[in-house]
Formats: sequence, structure tokens, C-alpha cells
Amino acid sequence: MLHGDVSVELGRRVATALKTALDVDITPAEALVRPSNRSGTDYQCDVAMSLGKRLGRAPREVATDIVTHLDAGDLVETSEIAGPGFINLVLQRTWLEQHATALLGDDRLGVARTERPRRFAIDYSSPNVAKEMHVGHLRSSIIGDAIARLLRFEGHEVVPHNHLGDWGTPFGMLIEHLVDEGWTAAAGHDGHTISDLNGFYQEARKKFDADPDFATRARGRVVLLQGGDEQTLALWQQLVDESTRHFDKVYELLGIDLTHEDIHGESFYNPYLAEVIDELEAKELTEISDGAVCVFPPGFTNRDGDRLPLIIRKSDGGYGYATTDLATVRYWTRERGVTDLLYVVGTPQAQHFAMIFTASRQAGWLTNEHRAEHIGFGSILGEDGKTIRTRAGGSVKLVELLTEAIDRAAAIVADRSELGDEERHAVARAVGIGAVKYADLSGDRERDYTFDWDRMLAMDGNTAVYLQYANARILSVLRKAGEAPAPGTPVTLVEAAERDLLLKLLQLPAAVTSATETYLPHRLCTYLYETATAFTAFYERCPILADTTPEDLRRSRLVLAQLTSKVLTLGLSLLGIGTPQRL
Repeated sequence: MLHGDVSVELGRRVATALKTALDVDITPAEALVRPSNRSGTDYQCDVAMSLGKRLGRAPREVATDIVTHLDAGDLVETSEIAGPGFINLVLQRTWLEQHATALLGDDRLGVARTERPRRFAIDYSSPNVAKEMHVGHLRSSIIGDAIARLLRFEGHEVVPHNHLGDWGTPFGMLIEHLVDEGWTAAAGHDGHTISDLNGFYQEARKKFDADPDFATRARGRVVLLQGGDEQTLALWQQLVDESTRHFDKVYELLGIDLTHEDIHGESFYNPYLAEVIDELEAKELTEISDGAVCVFPPGFTNRDGDRLPLIIRKSDGGYGYATTDLATVRYWTRERGVTDLLYVVGTPQAQHFAMIFTASRQAGWLTNEHRAEHIGFGSILGEDGKTIRTRAGGSVKLVELLTEAIDRAAAIVADRSELGDEERHAVARAVGIGAVKYADLSGDRERDYTFDWDRMLAMDGNTAVYLQYANARILSVLRKAGEAPAPGTPVTLVEAAERDLLLKLLQLPAAVTSATETYLPHRLCTYLYETATAFTAFYERCPILADTTPEDLRRSRLVLAQLTSKVLTLGLSLLGIGTPQRL
């Protein structure tokens, strides 16, 4: 059985034909083979169009040479030239039938594991200690989790790191305020919640801005924190512990695979900061600018042409975000031996990360063996086209948003009498959380999107609910059939809708690879929607359990139905979305 993308195998055969006929070397990807939207054609090859000019020959002549020398084997039934040099390929029906039969017993559904596994460190979510997670943390958490799942499925090692904001001036300010309020290391936080800490932080900020004496004491508290003062550290740890309990609740609601072991906050890198500066100075990469120690990565300037700095030690001796981010690169490549660094952070930080990567290559922490990439994303907008906010103008709390999603989904399944209370709640949760995730993942991550409850919970269109319902309907058919088709059950393609569905199912490997390699989960979403749509057409045109359906055709169509369910279930799981058995 073929494992991997059918278009890649066809591309390999086209490449072999070109080598034999014209002594031209290309890769399978360069053969430009893709699924065709034309009726009567399965795949189309466009390489002759691009090679014609390069070889000084008419594209149709090049296409003729390809078709003449193409090894059709048991895969290609016909290869015909169309127009000025397009090659239309039709797969053999017997190959499709045999492949469907074999695919039923394959848990990976034809998706091959990578032959070159790499070790990824991926930074995502990254909330701030002592602050409630809000809607601004949603995209990083959802996108990062989906990319981590895709990479693991492809066979790579993935090490998440949740870069908590848990160090520096804000915590000196907050801890000093708590001491003023009577907090002690021994007394603990006295049952205060993350909401209380959020309020305390806002109060501390007001005092810091208005009271010079408090600001001085707060800065002194930062020194105590960084110096390891026992009482200060104990109070800081209380803030971290309460915050992580809150984060755990959000991640559990979202179904995000982040644990305490994945936490590598700013405080984690604090012991490395002085070493980072010493090493940069030893390599003569630093300059003093206005009393601060800076690195000026080449190629970055402002509108006036002035060089842009990364400030790695402030004039007062403190460290900034750039120092921590450089320490992060140094730690993961040098201490943990990762090959790839991914940062799932909003698009406005693109230049910052480009400068960090350039400086890290200058320092030798990133080599030709490493890849570092900023995975940017746009904002979530409200109906007014501005960043989504509460009616009072504040940030939308993530726990409240997710709870509302589940409540809204509960209304959808409230009349499902066949569901018990416990199952109804589980379904509502899968539907509500799935709707929020899919609305985020189904669009190009680099673009903004408008948060719309009605659209994301719609039963039709490109939504998680539509996909979940399609899968639940298939499972209902399989239950009514009384048995699931066993591996090895023969498949017979009679109707065009059967062939169209199977061809779409065979495109799963290509969709997974494309989404993984580009870090664009929406490509997998689009494929899953097209698969569900193809199944709907098949279901309407090809009776499965009707009395008039012959037994062998009934079993064949049950195979196609079960394969569709497996594809939808696997695809949605790679996006972190559940698939209820009944809906």
C-alpha cells in the first residue's frame, strides 16, 4: 500500500520520465502534480508548461515525451495531454478499490512518518503570572497546540515551553504592594484568587505611577527578588502557584496539552542572563548606547536609517525582554539540543524575533543546522472591527468566554433526548470548545478574524459543528448497519460520487503535510470541510442501507463511510477538537 501523498508518487514517476526522455532532473514536488477539479480527471501535471521555455521546446512536445515514457504501472489508467501542454491523469479504478480496502486497517490512513525527525522547541500560550488569562491568549494557545500535535504526528520530537511572564519590575511592584497590605510568607495568600491578584496588580500599578516612594521601594524589591531574598521569593512563589492553578483550569477547558513541566518562565532564564551578556561582549557584538549595553543586528533600521538596537542591559543595570529571548535561544539550542525553535506570538512581534534570530546567529547559538521561526497571527476582532473587548471596554476573560461557548452549545443539544445528562454535557463541551478552536484555526492565522457566535456554531458551512455532525451521522449509519466493515472488505466503485469521495480521502497525507510544513492549520481545516462535503454528496446519491442496495455494494459503501469517519476524527484530533459519538 502506498504511504504518503498520491501526488508525490505521481510526481516521482513524472520526474523519472523526464530523466529518461530529456535527461532533465527535477524533484517530485517540481513535477507540479496536483488534484484536478475537472470532471473525468483525477490529477493534473503542469510541469511541461514551465519546462518548455527552459528547454526551448513547445510545452506540448515536452508533455508528449513525459506521457510516452511515464511508468503507469498499476496506478495510472490514462494520461492525456490537454491544451498547450497540461497532462491529465486518471487513476486505475482497481488500484483505488484495493487501496481503499487496505487503508481501512491503517491507523495513520496513509500518512507516512517523516524520514528525518527533528527536535522542536515550541513557545506558545505564555500568559502573565498574577493576571487572568484573557481572549488575547486564545490564539497563541490554540495555534501552538495544533502545530505541536501536527509535528508529533509526523514523527518529530516536540518540547513545548510556556514562557510565563513571571519576573522583573512588575513583580517587585506587586510584592511590595502585598507587603503593604499585610501579606507575609508565613500567612500565605489567605485564599485570594487570580481575580484578586489581578486587582492587586492594578492597584500596585497606580501606586507605582503616583507615589515616588513606593516606586523606589518596588525597585528595591526587584533587587531582593533577583538576589534570592527568602521572604520575597516565598511571596513570589505564592503568586506563581495561584496563577498556575488558574492556567491549568483554562488549559483543561480548552483541551490544551500544556503541563507544569512545560513552564519555562522569564524567571527560569534569569541565571543565564549575565552569561549571555558576557558571551556577547567576548565576541565583540555589543556596544554602549546612552549608557545601555546593546546589540545592533545588521540589516535593521528605523525610517530615518538609524540602526535599531536590542537592549540587553539597561543603563540602570536591569535586563529586558531581549536579554531573556536571547537566553532562551542559547538555552534550547545549547543545553537542550533542539534543532528547531518556533515562537507562536502575535504578528506585531515579527521584527523583534527577526532581530533576536539574527543576533543569535551572530553569537553562534543558531547555526546552519538550526531553524528558528516566528509563527505570527492576527487579532480577534469584535463586531465593530476593533480588538474584541467587553461592553465595559475591558479584556474578555478566557474562562468566561469558554464557559459561554459550552453554554451556547448546550442549547444546541438540549433536545437530544437520546443523550443522558452526562453525555449531553460532554457533547456540549466538545461542540462549544471545538467551535471556538475551529473558528480560529480555519482561517489563515496571519489574518485578523471577527468573533461571531452564530457563525462558529452554525450547523452548516465550514465549522467544527458541521464536521462533528457529519461524523456523528456516519457513526449512526454504522450503528444501524449492525457491524463495522472488517479490514479487507472489498470496495467497488460504481457511482462517480463514490470515486470523488475516495479521491478526497486519499488527499489526507497531502493536507497533513502541507499544514505541518507551513505551520498553517487552516489548510487541514479546508481539507476536512471538503471531505465532509464530498461525503454529503456521496450520502445523498449512494444509498447505503436501503433494501434495494446489493449486499456487496452495501459493504463497500460502509467501508467508504467508515474511512470518512476515521479521516474526520483523526484530522480534528490533530487540531485538538473532539468528535462526539452522537450529536
